[in-house]
Amino acid sequence: MTEAVEEFSEDEELYEHHRIVVDKGQGLLRIDRFLMDRLQNATRTKIQAAIDVESVRVNGNVTKASYKVKPLDVITVSLPHPPRDTDVKPENIPLNIVFEDDDLLVLNKPSGMVVHPAHGNWDGTLVNGLVYHFQNLPTSRNGDIRPGLVHRIDKDTSGLMVIAKTEYAMTHLARQFFEHTIERTYNALVWGNPNPPDGTITGYIGRSVRDRKVQAIYDEETKGKWAVTHYKTLDDLRYVTLLQCNLETGRTHQIRAHLKHIGHPLFNDATYGGDRILRGNPVGSYKAFVENAFKLLPRQALHAKSLGFIHPKTRQWLQFNSELPDDFQAALNKWRKRMNDE
Repeated sequence: MTEAVEEFSEDEELYEHHRIVVDKGQGLLRIDRFLMDRLQNATRTKIQAAIDVESVRVNGNVTKASYKVKPLDVITVSLPHPPRDTDVKPENIPLNIVFEDDDLLVLNKPSGMVVHPAHGNWDGTLVNGLVYHFQNLPTSRNGDIRPGLVHRIDKDTSGLMVIAKTEYAMTHLARQFFEHTIERTYNALVWGNPNPPDGTITGYIGRSVRDRKVQAIYDEETKGKWAVTHYKTLDDLRYVTLLQCNLETGRTHQIRAHLKHIGHPLFNDATYGGDRILRGNPVGSYKAFVENAFKLLPRQALHAKSLGFIHPKTRQWLQFNSELPDDFQAALNKWRKRMNDE
């Protein structure tokens, strides 16, 4: 959004990027604060810059950053180039497909791959690969060009995803996600040993007021969306623990935020503080050991290990399982060897 604002000149054609109809129950709130909550990767500075060059309008009229939005206001954000996510560039990116038929496919996403194009990641995404390998994939219900996607996993999380190949399959799978009947199991390596070893984490997940890149857990419904994560200890390795996590809901960064909330962030999760030595004395040979483990697994220790759902057409239950990727397995083996040596 910043680049678009800086390149704007009055004689350029504008394209509508966002159109927001304010909810009936919305209280009075400055428009720059309102848009910060509604637009991904939007800082207050970027929004105010867009307002200054008249790229933001309310009910068709230019506005000021101090304007307070009212119920049913129509807010549009227009910029000089067409929205990038409506023009996905096909790229010959290899896909690790574990199942495919006429209705859907299941693939194993590697860590480091962004799922869909967005600000700062227009190329090299899973969607770029999907539009190269498959024709006429359905788009999501809100009109975003995200071919076949009914869910996503974070860039540095590896594991299984289901992709819809038809509109009917997309609708059917989306309904299963909405009703929480999809079975999703993750393996997570976390700092410390959760107590109790098996349990359930709940709370309302929303953006942190301190850092908008991070999700936080709140007690109030107005601050986030309800989220439920069930966890089970698989291997207690004294300083770290291998957990099985099952999602009942699917919120942004849900597992990462929930585990941070209970004091056990994912191993090497830089966003949530897991890239520091949080258990054990951070000196000497132990410090060197952990730093080497970080090098083996240079991302958060989270893998979408299994996925189960009802096939949209056959109505049969499909269940898929995947092995831990090499980097995750190498770090886990290193911790297990240390425990055996001790």
